[in-house]
Amino acid sequence: MENPNDLTVLAMQGVTVTRGQRRILGPLDFQIRSGERWVILGPNGAGKSTLLNILATRIFPTSGTVRILDQEMGKVDLFELRTRIGICASLLAEDIPDDELVRDVVLTAAYAVLGRWNEVYDLWDESRAVALLTTFGVRDMAERRYYTLSDGEKKRVQIARALMADPELLLLDEPTAGLDLGGREDLLRRFAEFSTDPLAPASIVVTHHIEEIPVGTTHALIIKDGAIAVSGPIADVITSEHMSAVFGINISVTTDKGRFFARS
Repeated sequence: MENPNDLTVLAMQGVTVTRGQRRILGPLDFQIRSGERWVILGPNGAGKSTLLNILATRIFPTSGTVRILDQEMGKVDLFELRTRIGICASLLAEDIPDDELVRDVVLTAAYAVLGRWNEVYDLWDESRAVALLTTFGVRDMAERRYYTLSDGEKKRVQIARALMADPELLLLDEPTAGLDLGGREDLLRRFAEFSTDPLAPASIVVTHHIEEIPVGTTHALIIKDGAIAVSGPIADVITSEHMSAVFGINISVTTDKGRFFARS
């Protein structure tokens, strides 16, 4: 019997993105297997957002092949594929209607739409939405309007929405950006607890700061100048040597109970 942890969730081969005469990404060879939890880091302008947009099927690479959940981009219905990918990103969050009920922000992800209209949801959908709001600590806000929430509360709702359709791949773009210390730590704790579930999807977190890497992250990818600087098991990647080389400054990396910290 095939081990589920050997299933390939994502495979990129020879992927490049070119704008005009300038190559802004690649060539990249990158693979993720089920059960893995990745973090992507790199300096500003390194290509993280471009890579995330490819993974979210929002843009096509200029060259190379991308297979996501055993489907090759360019040879599959992207609308169907997107229902299998959970995304929490600022660009998508901007499209959430401000006056939407928090419960409905999560619930409408079952139909991959923003803004409740005339859709009919069954009891399973409603129960799952409430369970996810509970997991991320915002269940008591279910009947509030989305615009009344703080930035931290909105981030929790956005992650709950990203998980609503039970995705096989979860993409989180700077999920703790803009949060105060308490909000950041609480969200990281909740996400780490969620990730311990054997049924939790493979995930990719994009961040600028190693302090924002959730406990339980298994692998790391560091991008510099559009190319992979280093990639592999997280303990081998997030080191003083690698971080100093990538960011061009002497950086000391320390760890404590599964968390990473950096000082110059």
